[in-house]
Amino acid sequence: MAGRRKHEEEHENHERWLVSYADFITLLFAFFVVMYALSSINEGKYRVLSNSLVSAFRNVTTNADGMNIVPRASISGAVPQQNRPQKSTQPESKARTQARQQMHSMAEQVRRVLEPLVRSGQVSVSEGAHGISIEINASALFNPGEALLGPEAARALSAVGQVVAQGDFPIRVEGHTDSVPISTAAYASNWELSSVRASSVVRLFIEAGVDARRLTVAGYADQRPVADNSTAEGRQRNRRVSIQVESMFPPEAEGPSVGPITPSPGGAALGATLPE
Repeated sequence: MAGRRKHEEEHENHERWLVSYADFITLLFAFFVVMYALSSINEGKYRVLSNSLVSAFRNVTTNADGMNIVPRASISGAVPQQNRPQKSTQPESKARTQARQQMHSMAEQVRRVLEPLVRSGQVSVSEGAHGISIEINASALFNPGEALLGPEAARALSAVGQVVAQGDFPIRVEGHTDSVPISTAAYASNWELSSVRASSVVRLFIEAGVDARRLTVAGYADQRPVADNSTAEGRQRNRRVSIQVESMFPPEAEGPSVGPITPSPGGAALGATLPE
């Protein structure tokens, strides 16, 4: 009897636990596959998952030790690949292109309506990544120390207002003076004068059809000069009204598209040197 028991112990399989372990791993794998598929399910992925699982469990085989083996080729398609849609920039690029074209067309129209003043050096129109910049010498719009637009200036600015009213771009109107102090009954300093001059342009734009919600007024007095205030020519250039038609898109990484730029006026044709 002892010899028989010894013979049976020698043939006992000590790796039978692997059968249960293999079944557990197979079920665990199937569970996570199902959970993954449910997290981003659609009809196509569900069909792939269903076919793969059916194929996988139909091809389960048993080896000589009683272990369940799932062929690798059967489960390779069980996990559908997740196609992550990339964020499309086509709509934004199209809108950016249309905005640039509209901005360029607007700049050309402004140049045409202000052509006499551009030719005389009293106006400069530049087009860049941030929009359109229109610089108008104050002597073409106002008498020294005043903020009332003259008839010719009002007609020219009204034409500009009709052009910029066609778009939706924000518009910023800035008033600037030279550094010569002013103190009158109407304007205590250059701050008041620059602000009222900019406001006069804005009121005219509104009358020309520009939506008031697009407009912003700023008066900078002599704090943002473009030339040296120690010379008459420099002071002449610093007395100005700036109209900024702002682009609604930031510049692209590869660099802005810059249109033709009209040189800044030198002021040679404007001999007024009276302080404002």
